[in-house]
Amino acid sequence: MRSRNKFQPGSSSLYALSRSKLEEFLGCPRCFYLDRRLGVEPPSGPPFTLNTAVDHLLKKEFDDCRARGVSHPYIEQAGLDAIPYSDPRLDDWRNNFKGVRVAHTASGFEFFGAVDDLWHNRQSGEVIVADYKATAKDGEVGLDADWQIAYKRQMEVYQWLLRQNGLKVADTGYFVYCNGDRSQANFGGAMRFLVKVLSYTGDDSWVEGALLDARKCLEGEIPMQTQGCEQCSYLSDIKTLGIY
Repeated sequence: MRSRNKFQPGSSSLYALSRSKLEEFLGCPRCFYLDRRLGVEPPSGPPFTLNTAVDHLLKKEFDDCRARGVSHPYIEQAGLDAIPYSDPRLDDWRNNFKGVRVAHTASGFEFFGAVDDLWHNRQSGEVIVADYKATAKDGEVGLDADWQIAYKRQMEVYQWLLRQNGLKVADTGYFVYCNGDRSQANFGGAMRFLVKVLSYTGDDSWVEGALLDARKCLEGEIPMQTQGCEQCSYLSDIKTLGIY
């Protein structure tokens, strides 16, 4: 059980809340409460090291273009007249422990999230949110699966955070989706990725309300078990069996 960084009801200090924890609240208020209020963290899965490697290499590619002030083939694939966005704050904005931060006094949260990349539309002057994704599946990647609502909310949160920091942000962002090609004849010490750039037009109007709801959740009593939440079901089952 975690003893640090637990939410203290009635505190006047801003409480640091990450984008991923807001997503946890949207998925299951009870698990969110257990984690942030009581310090009962959800079990962590294995690290996605291959995804992290793809992310790292993409950032190196885009950073090279950023330094030279030129576009990137994936930006051109999206049909955009844009280049990687330059800003002295970008390193902090991409850092998982810093991120783009907003002091949201209405909810009492210092809300933050770390972007993968930003592009600059040379025609409109808008900043475009870009997010990297990696997978390995048969067929083409898309954004139509029910679980990918989390990806879409992720994009919208980044757009909201950047707007709160005074940037002119495009409604449409882009996912650079890298799909490991499993049709290769053999491995040969290398995997080829099929890269598709997918556009998504976001609507961040829900973000502020979600922050207020998350605050209300933490200030109140523990929520009921969430229908369909595997962790809630697991905790309920072991309690029924008398394990705790």
